[in-house]
Amino acid sequence: MTGSAEDLNGTPDRLAALLTDVAVEAAGAVRARAVGVYLRSTDGDILRLAALTGVPGRLFRPWWRVHADRPIPIADTFRLGVHVVLPNATETMRRYAQFAAALPFPIATISVPVQGATRVVGALTVLLPAVSDATGLLAEKERLIRLAEELGRQLTRMEEEGIPVVWDGDPLCARPPTGQSAAERFGRFSWDPETSALTADEGVRTLLDLPGDALPETDRTLVASLAHGDARRLVGLLQDTADGKPPAEPVHVRLAGGPLRLIDLWPPVGSRFVHGIVLDAGSVADQAADRLPQGVFCLDRLGTVVYGNPRAEQLLGAPRSRLVGRFLWEAVPWLAQPTCEDHLRAALLSPDPVHFHVERPSVSGPVAGPEAYEGDWLALSVYPGPDLLTCTVVPSNRVADSPTAPDEPAGHVPPGAPLYRPIVLAIALTEAVTARQVSAVVMQELLPAFGGRRLAIYLLQDRRLDLAWEHGFPEGFLAPFDGVGLDVRLPGVETLTTGKPLFFDSMRALSEAYPGIPLDATEGARAFLPLIASGRRVGSCILGFDRPRSFSSEERSVLTALAGLIAHAMEKAQRYETEAALARGLQRALLPRKLSAHPDVETAGRYLPGTQGMDVGGDWYDVVEAGDGVALVIGDVQGHGVQAAATMGQLRSAVRAFALDDRPPDEVLSGTNHLLIDLDPGQFASCCYIRLDPATGLARIARAGHPPPLLREPNGRTHRLDTPAGVVLGVITGARYPVAEVTMVPGAILALYTDGLVERPGLDIDDGIGALRVALARSGAPATRPGARWLAAVADRLTAATRHAADRPDDIALLLAARRTDDRRRP
Repeated sequence: MTGSAEDLNGTPDRLAALLTDVAVEAAGAVRARAVGVYLRSTDGDILRLAALTGVPGRLFRPWWRVHADRPIPIADTFRLGVHVVLPNATETMRRYAQFAAALPFPIATISVPVQGATRVVGALTVLLPAVSDATGLLAEKERLIRLAEELGRQLTRMEEEGIPVVWDGDPLCARPPTGQSAAERFGRFSWDPETSALTADEGVRTLLDLPGDALPETDRTLVASLAHGDARRLVGLLQDTADGKPPAEPVHVRLAGGPLRLIDLWPPVGSRFVHGIVLDAGSVADQAADRLPQGVFCLDRLGTVVYGNPRAEQLLGAPRSRLVGRFLWEAVPWLAQPTCEDHLRAALLSPDPVHFHVERPSVSGPVAGPEAYEGDWLALSVYPGPDLLTCTVVPSNRVADSPTAPDEPAGHVPPGAPLYRPIVLAIALTEAVTARQVSAVVMQELLPAFGGRRLAIYLLQDRRLDLAWEHGFPEGFLAPFDGVGLDVRLPGVETLTTGKPLFFDSMRALSEAYPGIPLDATEGARAFLPLIASGRRVGSCILGFDRPRSFSSEERSVLTALAGLIAHAMEKAQRYETEAALARGLQRALLPRKLSAHPDVETAGRYLPGTQGMDVGGDWYDVVEAGDGVALVIGDVQGHGVQAAATMGQLRSAVRAFALDDRPPDEVLSGTNHLLIDLDPGQFASCCYIRLDPATGLARIARAGHPPPLLREPNGRTHRLDTPAGVVLGVITGARYPVAEVTMVPGAILALYTDGLVERPGLDIDDGIGALRVALARSGAPATRPGARWLAAVADRLTAATRHAADRPDDIALLLAARRTDDRRRP
């Protein structure tokens, strides 16, 4: 490890050390502005940020937890196992608009998968300065791939040793490697708690002003030059760190002569030694800055204040003893607001200075000095550097000292409000088409952005509010509120009827406003937002926070705007679901309720709607009596929705009519093609038609742009039948459809399927067909007597993975047909 973690979770183990080492090594290898190592969580659909370097963990909080199905680079890398290289903001916006809106900076991104023993277990992602195109990042990509491969090998060894390679906690935030200019300000040491022996480099001796004739030998020698109180405190911190309880941030100590030092400690990992670094916080440059009329303070890349001059103390209302050596938002709590965090994130990730204004709260007392202030504005400028951020601060009413000279009315929201938050949510909502998907987006995008933990969404139905989604509330707590009328005095009702959002800084404030209302917690804050779309009432949204908090005017404005976006998305989802219900009903009416029976053939069919969009499409299958044989049919109409289902019904009827007349397979497809062109629905369809003679096992196959069927022999050997195929139906008048013949022996199985079963984004369809062939070959022993129950079980096994998949972009149809063995055909 190069530095301590912002939060080590009290668990210094091999996995933590490995991940932080990789993050720091990657940062040095490609000179990245930020590096993140993600691992899958216990819930396999969630990726957790396990290690981070280059930016404070707090500023990266929206990306601590990533759903594997989100349209962002790290999710695609993990889910698909691919490398994602985005050289600049333009390419990022083109390919990942939602991600670009969340990080609107001139940066490049490289994400590479981390392969475990049997699957991808995580991903490594870096943020770098932007380049013109991806070729400018080839060297960096190769270095990261090698690092990810080595990390994968070590994680595989851990899995083999029984160590779970998952991450469910907060990220470890490691100090990045420093540049040459800052290296002289650091020294390192190691301490053995068993012998109290200490080894250190020359830098520690110089920075601590220790005697130069010999290296320190004991902890007493180490702390001999420190002020008495700090010496005792450092001894205790060394012992606490050895016990696995390191300080959460660098500790400031003073030498006996007065100069300030920072000491950073982290616990032993794989050895018994405590390790530490020393930062010199009192250089000659710092002494010069002490005399400047404007406030000056410096942050390292973890957000720790490493220097602050007297004027900064005065303007920020924080004495140096409380300012230096602590995280900025802990030393100056009122700077812990979204606007400041957004600008600090920009300074860490982009090369340009950042200027913004912030309103300071009332301050009085000795720190404020003769210019005690109350509710004034401060102008802050942040100047990026490779290792440190240099910040200046002046009162905004002193134009000569300010980087800008705004003429802002009282109460005006300062420039730089986090406008990208509504943009990110809006982009994500455009991809959500059901109420459940809209609610999931709100939970994934809105709650993390504002630090919320609980969410409830109610939708208006027949003048009653029905609970559509809940997250984080105690089990059963919201049940009594499901279906309440609009005449009930509840904040979730009144926010909708009045159209005004309600904000409660504490549970006590909520209880006082609504006496007797049941509370789900004793501490926290709540926001009740009306969901109103173009003047139409849609429902209400409740956001819950675990701790009391105030809502700034900016946050109230943003949340109200977001509620409008949610309302429009919910209204669209309700219309969509109404149409989907109609399409599903139509499709159920058109699909066969029962397959035609034949004494010598067993059949089994399965249909699974997609989980995206309309949820229904034009896939169908059928089994039809054809003379003394049977016709096996499967098809797929382009598109989804009512139109696709209606076209599917027309095609199924046409194919069925031709089959009942026992037309040859090529004539069946030619006639159906002619019909579809005459109907001109603006859609085309693929189809596979097989005429099977159960007595001889002769199967005559014709295909119209459809995936090839599979044939499983009784011994389990399975073949892909790459028979000649014609073009899809509905495109070319007079198209021809060649016929091929194969023979099914008794006990053999034919498998017909649509592309939704074998096709996945980013994967070759041939690989999917190969995987289905292997699954069919391994489908079980009773191939010599394929009865109805066994065939149905095979169909269930072949569709099990897709049946339980949360992300099923297309609908799926599967038809199995098995020729019974001779003894089963005898009376």
